[in-house]
Amino acid sequence: MLKIAKRFVTNEENEKIAVQIDIKTFGKIEEILENYGLAKLMQETSDEESLNIDQARKHYDKLSKA
Repeated sequence: MLKIAKRFVTNEENEKIAVQIDIKTFGKIEEILENYGLAKLMQETSDEESLNIDQARKHYDKLSKA
């Protein structure tokens, strides 16, 4: 599990209202979330038919012209 060093930001009533983390940790969290999302998308589309290289080129050509 990723260890997260955090600092809490409080309001005048000393209630926690935000969390502050360093940029390196934020980058790691972003990467983990992106990888999870990509894995989930790959899992959801694994049953779909794949395109061969020619079909893929034609498809991307249509997208770039649109």
